[in-house]
Amino acid sequence: MAIDDPARDGVRAPELRPANPRFSSGPCAKPPVFTLEKLSGAPLGRSHRAAVGKERLKAAIDGTRTVLGIPEDYRIGIVPASDTGAVEMAMWSLLGPRKVEMLAWESFGAGWVTDAVKQLKLDAEVKTADYGELVDLGSVDTDNDVVFTWNGTTSGVRVVNGDWIAAKRAGLTICDATSAAFAQDLPWDKLDVTTFSWQKVLGGEAAHGMIVLSPRAVERLESYTPPWPMPKIFRLTKGGKLIEGIFKGETINTPSMLAVEDYLLALDWAQSVGGLPGLIERADANAGVIADFVADHGWIANLAKDPATRSNTSVCLRFTDPSIADGAAFAKAVAKRLEAEGVAYDIGAYRDAPPGLRIWCGGTVETSDIQALMPWIEWAYHAERAALA
Repeated sequence: MAIDDPARDGVRAPELRPANPRFSSGPCAKPPVFTLEKLSGAPLGRSHRAAVGKERLKAAIDGTRTVLGIPEDYRIGIVPASDTGAVEMAMWSLLGPRKVEMLAWESFGAGWVTDAVKQLKLDAEVKTADYGELVDLGSVDTDNDVVFTWNGTTSGVRVVNGDWIAAKRAGLTICDATSAAFAQDLPWDKLDVTTFSWQKVLGGEAAHGMIVLSPRAVERLESYTPPWPMPKIFRLTKGGKLIEGIFKGETINTPSMLAVEDYLLALDWAQSVGGLPGLIERADANAGVIADFVADHGWIANLAKDPATRSNTSVCLRFTDPSIADGAAFAKAVAKRLEAEGVAYDIGAYRDAPPGLRIWCGGTVETSDIQALMPWIEWAYHAERAALA
């Protein structure tokens, strides 16, 4: 049938469509004000080491500090290879002098476990939880180093607060916060290394990561030399001293000045909607629409079991209809049907996660688009059920 036919597979389709069908969990939707023309001031064809390049990179660092409320004595650097590069840089540079606790409740956390245990071969205690749950944070000893994700992008589960982290701890906390920064309130006094990427909550372009270091992390960097070789793109110190230029916009490798300009646009937009509180409010409203929908429909549920730990960015859902024999095939068919209709792109569950849907609800997504999407998910579910009959 034609795409504008009101009934397909015997099920009537909604009339209202999301204005922006981009609900991918990374790269995520651009800010609503984005246009390519607004990047026309980017210093393209200029060296990032020229004064204009350094100025724009420094502005990105300063804007990040302002929006996120990062303490003045914390260093902020732009590093290669997105959030992955930032986490790897932290692990390879800082881990080793004491026992480390590796916490994992989704695929990316599991990846950091692999690096710690199989690549770095550290003295590591691994604590895991199934998708939809958190490990027992009360069992974590923060006199050890600790590596964890704040928001599980592939599981839809997030850490609620930093109360479990001791204020007077001996270890360092290394937090992958890529789906949390700019959407959740991070307790900076409890985080020694925090990483994230531009392409998540602010909808920036890929390949650039951010690393935030507490004074305690800097002290470790300047007093500890890892026993393994360090690639150039991981090196944060020289001669036992922090390379301060990295934290003033003198990047380790060549950044995209077009991507920098895009990030600056996103930071300005973030300020225009009320800064971090405004971004959190937008994400909470989006996730709330989905929570209300799930509460009213018995055939779908949130993957995160405890409502207190449910993400307000990467909302993961599962189909609960016991009559569906092949849940993975059904979920893929629903996602494919929604994409074919042009109402939702890239909302299938992550490949390693339980089958279902994953809907990005960060602040760059308009609540009206989430509201328009919900009837389409109901339509796609019933259409696929009818197709199975």
